[in-house]
Amino acid sequence: MSKKKLMILGAGIYQVPLIKKAKEMGLETLVVSIKGNYPGIALADSFYEIDTRDYEKILETAKREKISGICTSGTDVAVRAIGFVCDNLGLCGIPREAAWKVTDKLLMKEALKAGGVSTADFRKVASYEECVESANALGFPVMVKAVDSSGSRGIHRADRMEELEYAWQEAKKVTKKPYVLVEEFIEADEIGVDAFIGEEKIEAFFPHEKFTYTVNGTTMPIGHKFPYHASKKLMENLRHQIELAIKALGMKNCPLNADVFVRGEQVWLIEVGGRTGATCIPELISIYTGYDWYEKIISYALGEKAEFQSEETHPCMGALLFSNQDGIIEKIEMDKLKSLVQKGIEVQLDYQVGDKIEAMKNGTDRIGQVIMRTGSEAELEEALSHAREAVWLSKGNLEERWKN
Repeated sequence: MSKKKLMILGAGIYQVPLIKKAKEMGLETLVVSIKGNYPGIALADSFYEIDTRDYEKILETAKREKISGICTSGTDVAVRAIGFVCDNLGLCGIPREAAWKVTDKLLMKEALKAGGVSTADFRKVASYEECVESANALGFPVMVKAVDSSGSRGIHRADRMEELEYAWQEAKKVTKKPYVLVEEFIEADEIGVDAFIGEEKIEAFFPHEKFTYTVNGTTMPIGHKFPYHASKKLMENLRHQIELAIKALGMKNCPLNADVFVRGEQVWLIEVGGRTGATCIPELISIYTGYDWYEKIISYALGEKAEFQSEETHPCMGALLFSNQDGIIEKIEMDKLKSLVQKGIEVQLDYQVGDKIEAMKNGTDRIGQVIMRTGSEAELEEALSHAREAVWLSKGNLEERWKN
């Protein structure tokens, strides 16, 4: 009996666990990616050198290979291809129209507004003059965003007029569109929500605290904490807004990842993605619930409806390892990392001695991650500190650079 074929879009560090889980499940893995130093390529049963945005060529390959399912994790770039293939081949996954909306911030915001979802006010701008007008109308601070990027690229906050042109230029560098988005800045706490959407209803729902890092006006997630402690009313409001969003966007049969602002019991949905989150989220959900989140994603993609029930939950948190400066890794003290692993802490490094690393500018500039069962942020920070001490660049280890 031949194996079922699962097509996985992307071969980067965020797709590696998905590829490994699919192989564990006895599936034949067909990995699609551009060529490069991507770890998932070597793991694949078959590799196809195709840009994950080339949905026509991906559909052609999927038809020829007679795949049983298609999915990704941690990246927005591949979502359109998933929707396109699922609609054309009748596979289980996000519909094409929804996939287009969740990968274009303007289409997304227009759909959310039309659907009565609580979200930040916004303007579409095609020139710097329009950008100035919109910023003045919305009131500083504002966010300037490329509408077709992910991983916090092309997104900058401008607190005053003097910062607006830089934010505009940075967004224009990234986008392929002739316009960008200027968005109202809401003074509130930023959290995340991951969920799984079945036939237009929520099957699993996980709000979580978010750790962030800001550099040059760009704030990006660097870790998460489960569970999120909130009043019953706030949790009801969060769920209600997500329900409105999935209806407005037409989402079904897919994971959901949302950036959310909360203040008191008020909720604003800032962005909604049609894929599972990155920065440790699938691993943390798996620890928190006791079931494997990657396995659920794969099962749904194959049309096998998954059960999302937990007998008990486990508080946990994780964060990325990264550098605030460019450099080359000169030494890794493995004994220090092993001592953390012996305590039940998961430590993953994406680079080796001799590899060049870049200062953190967006969500892809990670060196690794640290994940642990704990409800204490102080315990996580201690583990991160030990892990940073183990990785040496010129002029000191990551911890020394971090403190300086």
